[in-house]
Amino acid sequence: MNKREAAQIITVLQINYPDSFKGKTDELITATVNLWASIFRDDAYQDVNNAVMAHMSADTNRFMPPVGVIKARLVKMQHPDEMSDMEAWGYVSKALRNGIYGYTEEFEKLPPVIRRIVGTPMQLREWAMMDSETVQSVVMSGFRKSYAARAESEREFIALPSDVREVMTQIAAGMAFPALGDGR
Repeated sequence: MNKREAAQIITVLQINYPDSFKGKTDELITATVNLWASIFRDDAYQDVNNAVMAHMSADTNRFMPPVGVIKARLVKMQHPDEMSDMEAWGYVSKALRNGIYGYTEEFEKLPPVIRRIVGTPMQLREWAMMDSETVQSVVMSGFRKSYAARAESEREFIALPSDVREVMTQIAAGMAFPALGDGR
């Protein structure tokens, strides 16, 4: 989205949220346009507009949302098929059925995000060897919290402008730890 398109969005927001713009100078409104253009520079105008319209359709607040609220809504709209924590647990639960002897194969079948949370094939085996009541309460609860935190972190990362994501990826690559193996 460019500055002209950002100005169109801010105009719509001014109409819908007049209290947010009372007493604002032209310089401050220009700065707001520049901020929105910068934050949404990698996004198509129509996508940002749709996110703004979706937000305004459900919002009863008198004040304009922060840019992050619209960015979060945009990310959610762009990734509607994101797995819930219960759906992710379903993959783990299914893998546990063959987790004592086939733990390595079952681990490899898991989606990458779930593998990162489980950690190692050996972890699957350990969970498979536990009594089912403990697995379906304590282990499931811990996994679901970890998955929800990971999903939120990934949504926040996706929301970043591409140049910021690139810098963070480079920093993370420099901090990478050597692999510990598969835990066998």
